Order: sequence, then C-alpha cells, then structure tokens
Amino acid sequence: MEIFSQDWIGIVITGLGTLFLIGEILVNMRGFFALLGIGFITVYFSVYLETGSLMLMLIIYFVGLLLIIIDGKLLNDGTLATIGLASMLTAVALPAPNFTAGLYAVLGVLLGGGMSFLFLKVFKRREMWTKITLTDQLTNEAGYNSMNQEYGKLLKLEGITLTDLRPVGTIRINQKDYSAVSNGQWIPKGSNIVVDQVDGTKILVSIKD
Repeated sequence: MEIFSQDWIGIVITGLGTLFLIGEILVNMRGFFALLGIGFITVYFSVYLETGSLMLMLIIYFVGLLLIIIDGKLLNDGTLATIGLASMLTAVALPAPNFTAGLYAVLGVLLGGGMSFLFLKVFKRREMWTKITLTDQLTNEAGYNSMNQEYGKLLKLEGITLTDLRPVGTIRINQKDYSAVSNGQWIPKGSNIVVDQVDGTKILVSIKD
C-alpha cells in the first residue's frame, strides 16, 4: 500500500503498538490491548521484512518488553528496563528503509510508551506490583501486636530521599535512615517526601506537595 511508503507512518504504527502493549501491562483489559498492540507491531515488521527476519525482530521486540516487565515486578532497579527499552528501539529501527523512517519508528515507541500511562487515569490498574505494595495491613486491629512503634510514629512526618525510589529506596527522617517505597512512582534522590502509610516496618511515601 502506498501509505507504507511514507516515512512518518512508522511513528503511528509503532506508537499505537507500544501504547496498547504497555497499556495492557499497566491496566487490566483482559488481553484486548495486547491483541491490538501485537497486531500493530506485526503489521509494522511485516511491511519491511521477510518472514525469517520478521520472526527475529518480533522476538527481539517482545524480549525487550519482557525485560521491562521483569524489572518492574521483581528487580525495580531500572537495569533490565533500560536494556529492554534498547532492545525494543533497536528492533523497530533496523527494519526501517531509511534513517528518517527509523527515527520515526523509535519516536513512536517512546511516545507510545509514555502515553500508555494515561490509561491509569481511565482504567483499573493491573495489580502487578504486589511485591512492593502494602496490601496486608499489619495493624493492632488485625491482630498484629508486634508492630514496630518507632515506625508507627513516622506517619505524616517529612523527610528526604537518599537514593532514587524506583519505587524502593532509602529515605532519611529526623537524622535516621529507613527503607521505603513509593506507590509505583519513581522519586529522584534529594526529593522532599512525606510518609503516607506505615505497615509494620514498611513505609509508603510520596513527594511532598
């Protein structure tokens, strides 16, 4: 089709593909977004590649996506996510017929990934961060009498981040250092924070308004 000869079409196809694939990770759409995303990405690769190369680039792209998921669910240090993003960008850039088309494809992945977070404002969040969220309340009412009283007194206190919270990191409150988590938000080092919730010895913080 003539439209696929236009360099700018890459930003549309890769953007929509990445938008829906990462959107499926972030919100619970029962696979609908995943199907849309796979469809757009497959169309992009099939336009420029033969069957053998098509499968290879699809694998590289989805391995990159998988690394981002693993980093977000298990490691939370950004290393695998960075490698995964690089893999996705490489996968869409290499098949492009020229530099401009490749640049458009890369921009599509970046824009699609960024815009996918807008789904969180509309749809129900997927519970993929269970490793770091405070789902079980260790309160006296629930029968947990061993709650650390020192940590309990931190509620609503203000402090500063000593490391990036991705979303796990170290904070300092009243000259003491604590391990803390943000609610899925990346908070940079040196930010002023406030303690929103204390669950046993787990501290949930957010950026101070």
